[in-house]
Amino acid sequence: MPKTVIICGNLFDGVSDASLGPMEVLVEDGTITEVSGSVGRPGDAKVLDLSDRTVSPGFIDTHVHLCVDGLNLARQTLQCSPVKALAGLHYAQQYMRFGFTTLRDMGALDPEWPTLNLRDAIDHGLARGPRLIVAAHMISATAGHGDMQGMFPCRCHMGLSRVADSPAKIRELVRMEHAFGGDWIKTLNTGGYMSAGDDPARVTWFEDEMLALGETSQQLGLPLAVHTGAAEGCKQALRAGARSLEHCYLIDDEGIAMAEKADAFLVPTMQMTREDKALLLAGKLPQHAVWKFRRDVAAIEDAQRRMARSNAKIAYGTDCGMFPFSDGILEFQAMTAAGLSPARALKAGTAVAAELLQRDDIGMLAPGKLADIVAMPGDPFEDIAVTAKVDFVMKGGQVYRHGSFDLLQ
Repeated sequence: MPKTVIICGNLFDGVSDASLGPMEVLVEDGTITEVSGSVGRPGDAKVLDLSDRTVSPGFIDTHVHLCVDGLNLARQTLQCSPVKALAGLHYAQQYMRFGFTTLRDMGALDPEWPTLNLRDAIDHGLARGPRLIVAAHMISATAGHGDMQGMFPCRCHMGLSRVADSPAKIRELVRMEHAFGGDWIKTLNTGGYMSAGDDPARVTWFEDEMLALGETSQQLGLPLAVHTGAAEGCKQALRAGARSLEHCYLIDDEGIAMAEKADAFLVPTMQMTREDKALLLAGKLPQHAVWKFRRDVAAIEDAQRRMARSNAKIAYGTDCGMFPFSDGILEFQAMTAAGLSPARALKAGTAVAAELLQRDDIGMLAPGKLADIVAMPGDPFEDIAVTAKVDFVMKGGQVYRHGSFDLLQ
């Protein structure tokens, strides 16, 4: 791979509290080797002039569902695994056009392993797309948020759900995720809004069950992500060693303080709340979600503001798949609307997200990091909305989008 010099009109390195002004980046063999005011012009280098753009590390979304269609769940869930994987590839490629070079997929509702297959196909160069870090399935209690039998009572033998009701069965499911190559363990310890028959305000695992799940994940070396809503659910997840709390719908001040002390990450999926609120007001929210979401929406927004005021580590995550991927880029704007500063929101989608994922090779523009680089017109520190206008995407030193050139179309 030839050397590339990127001329940046403005640069955000992923960790600073302000943009650094005009800079240059030298890329060699897919890796950043220099970031400075001038990197020179190696004789064989290709020069990319982005002097009218702000350059940033590639964005990282730590909570997506490539193989889930939340607004058509009853139909889509019963499709075969290859159809879900092909749809997931399409969504991954289109999302990458918005600047997302790394995604953490938080589980498919499928008896097979489509997201792992998709991850491996991209890693091996068989398909173009963002880097994928995968929790293959969602481990749930019976009648919990991940149990689909409320929608498909006569078809549960298909293995759509990964359900357990004892520590021994929980350990078996965690070990199975590990055996097939999952990167993370995903569980759900409260109900959710888009599932039938459960309640986000209620905890669905008993303490010994949750602890068994956390202990097994830790023993196998797999980090644990927990979908959680109720304030007590957030605390239970932290007691079990969760590395990230997903959604944190109803988290209270005690739970936030516990997360800070544990050095855990909060992934509050704020744009999803705005999407669901718009559906509610338009009368289009699925009926089984209406009573729960109408009851809780003000409390969810209050919890988001409390998280924004805290010192907790907040990472960018959207829950795309439960709403259109085309709106996932709006999470930056949702974060600042809830009270995060532009700098903190930008870090949430770059360096902080990389830290959550335990990847020290992405999320920053610095020597030794992978050349995941995006660019946009304007300055996101002055107008966070310009993050939705990315028109240059590089992953691992390979340009995927630049002007009329687009490998992802």
